[in-house]
This record gives sequence, C-alpha cells and structure tokens, in this order.
Amino acid sequence: MRVLKIVFILILFIVFSCSEKKQKINQQDLIVDDFGNSFQFDEPPKRIITLAPNLTEFIYDLGLGNRLVGNTLFCDYPEEAKQVEKVGDLLTFNFEKILMLKPDLIFITVEGNTKETYDKFRELGLKVFVSNPRGFRGIKKTYLDFGRIFGNQNKAQTRIEEWNLTISEIRETADKLDKPTMYCAIELKPVMVAGKNTFINEIIEICGGKNLAENLPYNYPVLSREEILKNDPDYLLFTAHIDDKVENIIDTYPEWRSLSAVKNNRVLLIDRNLFGRPGPRFAEAVETLFKLLHPQM
Repeated sequence: MRVLKIVFILILFIVFSCSEKKQKINQQDLIVDDFGNSFQFDEPPKRIITLAPNLTEFIYDLGLGNRLVGNTLFCDYPEEAKQVEKVGDLLTFNFEKILMLKPDLIFITVEGNTKETYDKFRELGLKVFVSNPRGFRGIKKTYLDFGRIFGNQNKAQTRIEEWNLTISEIRETADKLDKPTMYCAIELKPVMVAGKNTFINEIIEICGGKNLAENLPYNYPVLSREEILKNDPDYLLFTAHIDDKVENIIDTYPEWRSLSAVKNNRVLLIDRNLFGRPGPRFAEAVETLFKLLHPQM
C-alpha cells in the first residue's frame, strides 16, 4: 500500500507539473491588444482586413501583403495597397462586403475607427484586434504584436532593433546641437498645430527641436496668427498636401513674412502621411526631419 501511495503521489505531481507548465506556455502565447483583449492563434490568419492606413503599412512592412483582402480608401502606401479591395473609409464601412471577404482577423485602431464599428464587428461574429500606437513605444508594441500573430516575431524584433539604433544615433547627435524652436501646422484655416501628446511632437523632440506648442492643453490646439508672430519660431513646419507650395502658404497670412522662419527660408513642407501615421516609417520620418533641420550633417 505504501508503495502504491507513493506511486499515486508521483503521478499527481507529474500531472500537475505538466499542467502548470502548459498553463505558463499558454500565458506566453497570449497576445493582448490595445483594448485589453487577449488572443491566442493556433495558426496565422490567412485572410485579413486593415481599417487604418498605418495598420496597412505594418502588414506590408512585415511582408504579409498577400494576406490582405481588404482595407480603406485612405490606405495608399505602399503602392500595392491601392489595389486591395476597399471596404470603406475610417468611419463608415460596407459590412456586407466585409462579410463576403470572409476575414480571419480584422485590425482596427482607436484613433480613426469608432466603438460602434468595433461592436458591430463583434455582433457579426468577426474577430477584431485593436491596435492604437500613440508614439514610438506603441509602434514597436504593435509591430511585435503583428509579428507574433503571424509567426514573424524574429523579423519584427530585428526591425525594431534597427529602428532603435537609428533613433538613438539621431538623438545623441541632436543633443549636441542647438535647439531650434518651431510650430508644426496641421491645418492653416484655422491655424491648428501639433501639441505635446502627438506623434509629430515626439519626432521634433528626438531631432532636438523645441515644439512651442508642447505646453498647450490640447493635442491639436488652434492658435491665432498673432500668437505665431509673437513667439516667432525658428522654423515653421507644415504637413503638406502633394500640391502645396511654401509661397502659397505664406500668402495665406502675409504678415508672417516678418517671421524669422520666413526670412531665413526655414518654412518646411513635410509629408503629412509620413509624419502623421504612427507606423513602421517612424524612423524614416525622424531621419527626414533631422536632415531638414541640419542639412549640413
């Protein structure tokens, strides 16, 4: 009996040990989206839909464009993204078309998409993964999440290490240089600028600039033209449309010709998609701005 009892205890120990080990492994396999939902994938999704341009860029950067069966009208980068079936814009979607595409997984974001859209997808029985990167740290999390979902985590980690190196080198160089002041205008009528908790503000900080709107209470505060004149920034940045020209922008407010930025030819047009999308081109945006601010480097 004593021998049987010992054998029984050993069996129980092995069973519980294996169960605990399996539970730990399963915990490691869980991927938590930015809405707090936990996911576990037995196999990578084969048919996916992305409902924001930055999420589409993540997919292509990971080499997964062949799995993309639907995206939005605003998903225009890379060029191949334009050819994907369009299921709507950022706010309104063709749910019937989405169902016909039979996606294994839909990626949405908090910034552009709505809670109503999310709830509707869930009601339809669709699997939805929420990604909402708000800065470089969030971009890296999203990229790694995507990598884990599709079994490309090694590639994702390598890419992230490349970004970290680029950002560190630029930050280290910028710390030794002067700190030019600037505003970055998102719109001109009215004058809406990027504030502290924005993607663009982080790029400015990394490049060694001082965003004069960083202490204002809103993410995208509206300023009067007089405030711009009063603070007289070293640089004026504008997130431009493809047909914008510096001269046309200055003509909008002729009094701005007295600004130091205008007199010193430091009015810079920047690509609104490159600088406005928290996606895999973040390091490229940082490099672009740094070269614009320090062309001699």
